[in-house]
Amino acid sequence: MARSHYEHELEHLHVEIIKMGSLIEGAIEDSTRAFASHDLALCARIIRRDQTIDEMEKAIESRCLWLIAREQPVASDLRKITTALKMVTDMERIGDNAADIAELTMRIAEKNVFSDSGHILQMAGAAMLMVRDAVSSYVHTDLVLARDTQRRDDEVDAYFNLIKRELVHVFKADESHLDNAIDLLLIAKYLERIADHAVNICEWVEFSVTGTHKSAQIF
Repeated sequence: MARSHYEHELEHLHVEIIKMGSLIEGAIEDSTRAFASHDLALCARIIRRDQTIDEMEKAIESRCLWLIAREQPVASDLRKITTALKMVTDMERIGDNAADIAELTMRIAEKNVFSDSGHILQMAGAAMLMVRDAVSSYVHTDLVLARDTQRRDDEVDAYFNLIKRELVHVFKADESHLDNAIDLLLIAKYLERIADHAVNICEWVEFSVTGTHKSAQIF
């Protein structure tokens, strides 16, 4: 009976991680759509939803710590719980970054100075896919997908460097666009961070299966 209850708790933890993953995927998709369409109402909803993501992080952290303290899990289960504990930090920060993008979108819209966003939407699409696949690699314990997702971080970094060059050209052509260029660069930076957090999630997925994190054997 005790083992059955423990397995139920582990399954509940797994389900909560999946729910949080769905929320952050939605936050990125919505922030990209809001940026593309200048949708201020959607921006406001993204920002409000970030509170829900923050609360989920705290609840999952508490559950993980409770399981470790009460159940004293063996190595394989401890890896699963540790993975969940670490993943939610990156997932919460992805939610923060999506809200940051929404706030910048509102600021740009209020100034009514939207200019050519260059490759930001393509970069957002690449980062969004990385997060989706990172969460999927956790759901399905898919090491191949986790490792492939990590490699795609180079693509997002390349977009960031391209966007920096584009914005420098915009500023040189017309210095009145400086504030707008800075806001767009910040959006690109948040997208780069989102991709980095997706990489972190994949690294913890790998740890949950192999006990190895960043090429170091932990347990």
